[in-house]
Amino acid sequence: MAVIDRVPDAVFKTRVRDESVGGSNPYRWQDRTTQEIFGGKKVVVFSLPGAFTPTCSSNHLPRYEELYDEFKAQGIDEIICLSVNDAFVMFQWGKQQGAKNVLLLPDGNGEFTRKMGMLVDKSNLGFGMRSWRYSMLVNDGKIEKFFAEPGYSDNCPDDPFEVSDADTMLASLKGQESAGVSEPRMAFVG
Repeated sequence: MAVIDRVPDAVFKTRVRDESVGGSNPYRWQDRTTQEIFGGKKVVVFSLPGAFTPTCSSNHLPRYEELYDEFKAQGIDEIICLSVNDAFVMFQWGKQQGAKNVLLLPDGNGEFTRKMGMLVDKSNLGFGMRSWRYSMLVNDGKIEKFFAEPGYSDNCPDDPFEVSDADTMLASLKGQESAGVSEPRMAFVG
């Protein structure tokens, strides 16, 4: 296994509001690079299998939204929710969830997720290739904390949700130990 300590270079296909577009859908495509997203910032990223899925919608995203001010108080510039979904799905999910603080970042082609070594096959659920659930603290592109859910595997029959949650990350930032959670500082890519 190779060890990575920086987020990989990738291009994210996003949609941004632009009133000059006109019409009822004033959005345009805008490519955003890893450097633009992570450069010079302290960012918490959490990645999940998919928008509109049960755990992601009932707990993962809402709890990061709820604790946003506490993360900011710890010096976090931005919280990003990453998923192997397209920009349209991420936008509608954010709208349905009432997400105001967390940036929903589409990794539609799975490029970033693959380069992170976190792309898994979820064909057993009809999802195809998706992200394994994890969270990380990234400081100017450098991965400083990394929490991957246990049991990483293709077609995993379970969806573990034990260490990538908002409370574990926040406790780690505050220097508090979470029971049974190890804190690797690097991501491992196979």
